[in-house]
Amino acid sequence: MNFLTLADWLVIVLYLLGIIWLGLWLGQDQKNTRDYFLGSKNIPWWGIGFSIVAAETSALTIIGVPAMAYGTNLAFIQMIAGYVIARIILAVVMVPHYFHGEIYSPYELFANSFGPAARQTAGGFFLISETLAAGVRVYVACIPIQLMLGLQVLPAIVLFVALSLIYTYIGGLKAVIWTDAVQFGLFLAGGLFTLGYVPSLIDGGFARVLTEAKAGGKLVWLNTHFSLGAPFNIWMGLIGATVQVMSSHGAEQLIVQRVLACKNVADGRKALVLSAVFIFPLFLIFLLCGAMLWVFYQKHPFQIPLPEPRAGSGIKANDFIFPIFILTEVPPVLRGFLIVAILSAAMSSVSSALTSLASVSTMDFVKHLAGRGRSEEFFLRFSKLSTVFWAGALILVAYLSRQVDFVLNAAFSLRGLTSGALLGGLLLAIFHRQRRAAPVVTGMATSLVVMTTIQVLPKWGVTKMFWLTLFGAEIFWPWYTLIGTAITMVTAEILERVFRSDHTSRP
Repeated sequence: MNFLTLADWLVIVLYLLGIIWLGLWLGQDQKNTRDYFLGSKNIPWWGIGFSIVAAETSALTIIGVPAMAYGTNLAFIQMIAGYVIARIILAVVMVPHYFHGEIYSPYELFANSFGPAARQTAGGFFLISETLAAGVRVYVACIPIQLMLGLQVLPAIVLFVALSLIYTYIGGLKAVIWTDAVQFGLFLAGGLFTLGYVPSLIDGGFARVLTEAKAGGKLVWLNTHFSLGAPFNIWMGLIGATVQVMSSHGAEQLIVQRVLACKNVADGRKALVLSAVFIFPLFLIFLLCGAMLWVFYQKHPFQIPLPEPRAGSGIKANDFIFPIFILTEVPPVLRGFLIVAILSAAMSSVSSALTSLASVSTMDFVKHLAGRGRSEEFFLRFSKLSTVFWAGALILVAYLSRQVDFVLNAAFSLRGLTSGALLGGLLLAIFHRQRRAAPVVTGMATSLVVMTTIQVLPKWGVTKMFWLTLFGAEIFWPWYTLIGTAITMVTAEILERVFRSDHTSRP
């Protein structure tokens, strides 16, 4: 059954055309890699702040966060406390290091302290993890969006990546940041509308909805019991999520690229703080939407049966609830705007991945390794071609994800597997300089191996019982970055002392 009217399609098509036109218009006059990857460093801090929030918010977030509250409660909000704390720490401690000279990625800081080997290792970690993670995000987000637009998997994947590629290819980071800012406003408005619209469908309104949600346990948000396994607890938020976001916003190019585009330290700090101001209410809005949808569907039948998700896809049945609500309970035109809100989040995450991948591959690899005698025009052309290449890589990863359950599950958590290595390496580069490259590179590689083991053993049939007997539970992803960071730094420190001892003991 097709629930979309001509008016809905008109809203969707006008949005897609409008956002592409906006990106092309705002991203004119790209003359060199500085313009293309740093936005000429003339973008206002508030635009960058909104872009930071949009870059980390995928369509899966807008769909999955309400589903999380629908199925459990508001406990995920404990994680967002750490998201805020991390931004404040980064603004105070890390941002000044990004403006010691003009750099294009945090991996240049690795080179300054340890030489090119460490830089390429960190850049390689990011390229692999971001390609897999972004490709998986595209695929998983396309599953419920297929329900709304009636598309097959491959056309949906190609649609999102190709549309985002158009303005990213032409306008670079400047186009991405401004379209991100608009898209942030769209999905925030979509959440606020849902927050007000669901109670209007229930007798007793907002007060009745909150009363029933509380009675159903949907408003529970605090868990003070410490554990390494699920469910979420306050320690995961205050410790695990803080360290996790210190990596994602301090050591990974996806977000750091935006901070580097600021004019100076003060603007970089203000952009991060602005994102901290908005990230908490944004997640709270969508969590409350999920709790309200639970109340609504206690009294109303689903007009579309909940689809059975494919095993290993990363999508649960509850992830279809918000899209089903939009399709069946929201009036025409408004329904189109809510679908646009989800499309906005999808396109924002794709364009952000493309520009960050192109930046690292161009500036940390090609320009560094083969840049002598090459003109700025050459590197600008290569930058645009690399953007197209990474778009193809995202399409390929997204399409392959539908086939391989194990790879999909591993890729979905891969950022947690590499984030500790990147953060540990960056902290050593900034605060423990004058080290050899080998201990740091080895520490990062060791972290990746250990974190992969932690991810795989509890899921593999041969070792699952051994793991559960030894540790009692699977380690939950909020702890991944902290563990990986500790492994990186401890391994590097031990090897550095071994090398130093060996050097001093020689006659």
